[in-house]
Amino acid sequence: MTSQLLTSLGVYDVPTAEELRRTTTGMTFRRTARALAARHGIDEITDLDAWVEEEKRVVTAHLQRTLVPDRAVVDALTALGEHLVLAAVSSSALVRLHACLAATGLNELIRTELVFSAEDSLAVPTSKPDPAIYLHACDRLGIPPAAGLAVEDSVPGAQSAIAAGCPTIGNVVFVPRNERRQRAEALYDAGVLRVVSSWDELAALLLPALAARPTEVSAR
Repeated sequence: MTSQLLTSLGVYDVPTAEELRRTTTGMTFRRTARALAARHGIDEITDLDAWVEEEKRVVTAHLQRTLVPDRAVVDALTALGEHLVLAAVSSSALVRLHACLAATGLNELIRTELVFSAEDSLAVPTSKPDPAIYLHACDRLGIPPAAGLAVEDSVPGAQSAIAAGCPTIGNVVFVPRNERRQRAEALYDAGVLRVVSSWDELAALLLPALAARPTEVSAR
């Protein structure tokens, strides 16, 4: 989709999929498109909304075909969900988020009304690292940001949560192994409190304290 968009703008120096993964993780397609266009001196994409809708359709269909539940993730979140209110706070579009949660079995753990999208849940679409979506989520949850706990794997995501005032933990389980040390360092530089390598490790870190003092808080 990014290649098609840039080509339609007369730009043929198109990033590879790997380059996009490394540079745009945590960002919306809208923000990515604008940034890439600006890099080539294009200030405005007149039909950007149509491209955003098409990207939602194509990528959501792909994810529905390819995603499957990960038992390690489901089990850890199930255990945490006994003590925490779980919410999803993302730059992705709502239709994509709901498709991902359904395909991976996480829709049983995260209520529909607690899925928040920087693209669709705000009056004006934005993208992480803007803190607006975390502030919106905390407002809907009825908590001050300091009472929540964000878990992020991307630097823009961590920056978004931290700027909103949420204590944040980095999780690099789905980061390629050869990039994990660098990502962990970047997450610490962004201000996360701790970096874990799996959801199991996060559950092991949190559950003893939660069991000892079962105070309801919120986690992404």
